[in-house]
Amino acid sequence: MTIDEFLAWQAGQGQRYELVDGEPAAMAGAKIRHDRVTGNAFSEIRRQMRAGGSPCDVFTADIGIRTPPGNIRRPDISILCPPFDEEATTSDIPRLIVEVLSESTERVDRLIKLDEYKAIDALDYIIIVDPTRIEVGFWFRDAVRVWHSATFHDAEAVIDMPALGIAITLASLYERVQVSPNPRLKLVWEDDEETTQAP
Repeated sequence: MTIDEFLAWQAGQGQRYELVDGEPAAMAGAKIRHDRVTGNAFSEIRRQMRAGGSPCDVFTADIGIRTPPGNIRRPDISILCPPFDEEATTSDIPRLIVEVLSESTERVDRLIKLDEYKAIDALDYIIIVDPTRIEVGFWFRDAVRVWHSATFHDAEAVIDMPALGIAITLASLYERVQVSPNPRLKLVWEDDEETTQAP
């Protein structure tokens, strides 16, 4: 399918699809923890943007993101900025993309989608959240538009996005989400004292 053919076809479907290499790919339903993280991120980002008077807005996976390979992806959250076409169902100029991982799509999200997103010229930030443990990957561009990345495991860590005027804590993303102990941390016993180290 071409993008136009896909969008015309998608309009008549009862569920959301992505366009991947010319073929429609159905999106699986989310687990409660996935939906909690997505809702937390959406509400916190929108709250900060409104408080700061931003002209940009935050959108759900209902809005497709066109990537340079000619695909249409549906990240859990995206930020778009004016001008807006109120009739549009897709965009190729997102400023932020947030993906919350699912077991069935983790490899695609971490590798294939990430590379597609990094090729979008307008994009400033990418956040990938693991809903099963406190682990957030963050990609950001510097002044010359080169990508850099960081990974956070501390609930008090802050993800700062100055180009959008927002900064969110991991605690706000994981609010009311039951997570497993982070397997990246191990307990080390020394002199009868319990300490925690990151390998």
